[in-house]
Amino acid sequence: MSQKVAMVTGGAQGIGEAISRRLSKDGFAVAIADLNEAKAAEVAAAIEKDGGKAVAVKLDVSNRDNFFAAVRDVADQLGGFDVLVNNAGLGPTTPIDTITPELFDKVYHINVAGDIWGIQAALEQFRKNGTAGKIINATSQAGVVGNPNLSLYSSTKFAVRGLTQVAARDLAEENITVNAYAPGIVKTPMMFDIAHQVGQNAGKDDEWGMQTFAKDIALKRLSEPEDVAAAVAFLAGPDSNYITGQTIEVDGGMQFH
Repeated sequence: MSQKVAMVTGGAQGIGEAISRRLSKDGFAVAIADLNEAKAAEVAAAIEKDGGKAVAVKLDVSNRDNFFAAVRDVADQLGGFDVLVNNAGLGPTTPIDTITPELFDKVYHINVAGDIWGIQAALEQFRKNGTAGKIINATSQAGVVGNPNLSLYSSTKFAVRGLTQVAARDLAEENITVNAYAPGIVKTPMMFDIAHQVGQNAGKDDEWGMQTFAKDIALKRLSEPEDVAAAVAFLAGPDSNYITGQTIEVDGGMQFH
């Protein structure tokens, strides 16, 4: 049986890097797709040093043509295409009165359009190969319940959940599953920046900003990127074959549904 291939967008740092490393440990050949090609190459080299198979691909998820070209490149380099993890995203702090048309376009093109282009590009490969496939989208706990000061980020992540459900219905007959994962408060550069900005907006420090999001975690600890990667690994593997259209919340018990 040939090695399955997974592509992780935003795979060069934070949650994306943890996902890339975990999927490699689970036996996937992994493509680390990122705007920062140099950092993606470092992650790919580290995976190969550990005995895995990985390649780095430069990708701007907001550019549809670039996304299609990257997926084709990955399929050619690694000999197939089985799983796409739409992980890349932006999370700027945006109180309502600070949103500009330019910022709106940027965040929506990356967080929402980028997922659409990814689904289309993955679908092209699944159909070309005549195989089943898995698409896994990054939403957020902020895409399940609206978070303060995150108008753009929260609304894009609500959109991703809707997109995930529609794509799951549309593609089910082709044996393609589409699911999402919703991280909580994860120790990543993006989350620390959000906490810093929220604290600044309130005239408080970074710790105050972080606690506005973290105070309601039932497990009483912040998430490590590896916590999220474990859930994505489940969605990428065979144990989730009968699951589609769902969002798995990986938030330590911030919200119960």
